[in-house]
Amino acid sequence: MNDKEVKDAITYWKTVAAHDYDTMTALFKAKRYSDSLFFGHIVIEKLLKGLIVKNTTEQAPYTHNLMVLERAAKLESDKDMIEFLNQVNDFNIRARYPEHKLAFYKKCTYQYTKKYYERIKEIYKNLCQKLK
Repeated sequence: MNDKEVKDAITYWKTVAAHDYDTMTALFKAKRYSDSLFFGHIVIEKLLKGLIVKNTTEQAPYTHNLMVLERAAKLESDKDMIEFLNQVNDFNIRARYPEHKLAFYKKCTYQYTKKYYERIKEIYKNLCQKLK
C-alpha cells in the first residue's frame, strides 16, 4: 500500500470503530448487555485492523479472531492483554447456534458485562492513541 492508501485505511478503521463504540455504549445503557459485548469485540477488532495497516502497510486479514489480529499488528501485548482478548473472542457469537447465544445472553448480567465493558473502553482509548 502507498502512503495515501495507508492513511485512508487507518482513517476508515478508526471511523467505523468509533461508530461501533457509540453503538456498544448505547446498547450497554439500554441494558442489551450481550449485544453490547458483541460490539465491544467489533470495536477492538477494527482498531487492531487499523494497527495492522499502520504497522505493516498491508491490508488486515479477513478474520474476527483478536488473537490473530493482535499478532499481525505486532503489538507485543502483555499476558494480561492476551488473556483478555482471548476472552473477548467469545463475544463474537452472532452466527453461532441459538443455544450458544442463549447461554451467552444469560451469562451477561450487569456485573459481568460492566467488567468487560469498562476494560474495552480502556483498550479503545489505548488503541486509538496508537493509531495517531
